Amino acid sequence: MTSTVPAPAPRTAQGSALQAVLLDMDGTLVDTEGFWWDVEVDVFAGLGHTLDDSWRHVVVGGPMSRSAGFLIEATGADITLAELSVLLNDGFEDRITRALPLMPGAARLLAELAAYEIPTALVSASHRRIIDRVLTSLGPQHFSLTVAGDEVLRTKPHPDPYLLAAAGLGVDPARCAVVEDTATGVAAAHAAGCQVVAVPSVAGIEPGARCTVVPTLEGVDLAFLRGLMPLG
Repeated sequence: MTSTVPAPAPRTAQGSALQAVLLDMDGTLVDTEGFWWDVEVDVFAGLGHTLDDSWRHVVVGGPMSRSAGFLIEATGADITLAELSVLLNDGFEDRITRALPLMPGAARLLAELAAYEIPTALVSASHRRIIDRVLTSLGPQHFSLTVAGDEVLRTKPHPDPYLLAAAGLGVDPARCAVVEDTATGVAAAHAAGCQVVAVPSVAGIEPGARCTVVPTLEGVDLAFLRGLMPLG
């Protein structure tokens, strides 16, 4: 499963049909947003720097290039972006090897989508090596394809990952429901023209046009997602 499959022609949208569900990973399906921050704190402690807890809201949900770059600039740490990325990925992979809790409702939702054969994609800003490790817990059979942050030129908040996922599934982005946990991810989904369910993890998200905010995934099911689709 990769994000490099040829893009077939989109299927024609009919009525209010839900054509696919595109899901973020960290903080949405797996309870790992805190893991990333803990790893960042540990890595920078090893470099002789203490991270300000207020920075957590700045780095959450974005690509590693943005979050790592911000932390290097904020701390003045003597390390390159490439070197820091390796340390962060290594630390995170070690953490998820020891424990990888799923978010409440995630397993049930994935099982329901699979049972009804709804095309489903995992769309994450995390790197491929991390996604492949997490998939062993989520179940690779639940996803028709996956898109990793290091496989697109522009990741979230740009629309590219979600547009790539929709193209790979052969569906209209406007008939896709995206499930996200950060404002960065919501921005990417909106820019791609998708309907969004936001389940805030670290920072709050304001509801709005094409964005429904819920406290957990426990109330999100196929009927709920179908209800998000525009009529006509």
